[in-house]
Amino acid sequence: MSEEERINKQIEDNIKGHEIPAPENNSTEVSEENKEAMLNAETPAREDLIRRINHTLNKIRPYLQADGGDVEFVDFQDGVVTVTMTGACAGCLMASSDISEGVQAILIDEVEEVRSVKLLESTPFGYENINF
Repeated sequence: MSEEERINKQIEDNIKGHEIPAPENNSTEVSEENKEAMLNAETPAREDLIRRINHTLNKIRPYLQADGGDVEFVDFQDGVVTVTMTGACAGCLMASSDISEGVQAILIDEVEEVRSVKLLESTPFGYENINF
């Protein structure tokens, strides 16, 4: 078994039993525009979405912390999750790869409202947005 397969198996084993049930489907239809507005405003739907995003990030966090880093949720707007890398991951050249290939892929897979992830990176001149 390759290292990648071993890691994927370990992630799957850790996730088992921690799945988040899908929200109940109400019979009232909500347009896509109204749905986006609800997710961008301070509503129970947004609070639930942020809770699911943080739940997913908590599954990823131990792997980053093992290397001395971490990922923190910053914001969600229009399908885009903004995160920042901290600890050893802050400013690391691999951070953008970790976000695009790891964090973004898992968030999109587990939270249907997420379309992409944006890294808010600290620089000596302030913060810089990096889109994937």
